[in-house]
Amino acid sequence: MSVTVSIWLHSLSIVIAAYLLGSIPTGYLLVRAFRKQDIRTMGSGNIGATNVLRSGAKGLGAVTFLLDVVKGALAVMVGGWLGAIGVPAIHPHEAAALAALCAVLGHIFPIWLGLRGGKGVATAFGVFLVLVPWAALGALGVFVAVFALSRIVSLASVLATIAFPLLAWFVAQWTHAYMIIAIIGIICGLIVVKHQENIQRLVAGTEYRFGSAKKAPEKTPDRMKDTV
Repeated sequence: MSVTVSIWLHSLSIVIAAYLLGSIPTGYLLVRAFRKQDIRTMGSGNIGATNVLRSGAKGLGAVTFLLDVVKGALAVMVGGWLGAIGVPAIHPHEAAALAALCAVLGHIFPIWLGLRGGKGVATAFGVFLVLVPWAALGALGVFVAVFALSRIVSLASVLATIAFPLLAWFVAQWTHAYMIIAIIGIICGLIVVKHQENIQRLVAGTEYRFGSAKKAPEKTPDRMKDTV
């Protein structure tokens, strides 16, 4: 087997493993298991932690967020490990970055739910926490500060997502490589695009604030989108 073919097969193993880990629909599974309900028929119809929380299951919402973070982090760890054991080995940063992208894609487009998943914030935080931990923690600080001031999860998520590539650039020299820049940009770009309806409501001044009364009944999912 040629070196090129070996590298492609090796990379494919990282792609598949990370995607499958990322595609585990934790919010859907938890609500189905503990409440015998389909989270996709509730609130915004999203499977992420925010919609689980808004459905009234605060504990399940917290667990969903935690597990989405963990699956993202685990995917990057597994990707790095697979990259190291192959012949020839793939550079650890490149293997981890590839796994990070595939894990987030798995969460947003899970094969098990017809490619309709969450918005990727929690899973992205998990992959970035392993990939560039100080930048991830900095982005978390941005999220906390914005949310504390605005009580709007989508605004905090979008601004933290935008801040992350800048933070990563300054704290980790290896993120300056073209492949790494591209992967980080794609992940953050996907998350911002998934928030396009939230952004439109932010501009219109109609986005949901935590702690405020709901402006629409839960049977109209398009009126209140979540973010995670």
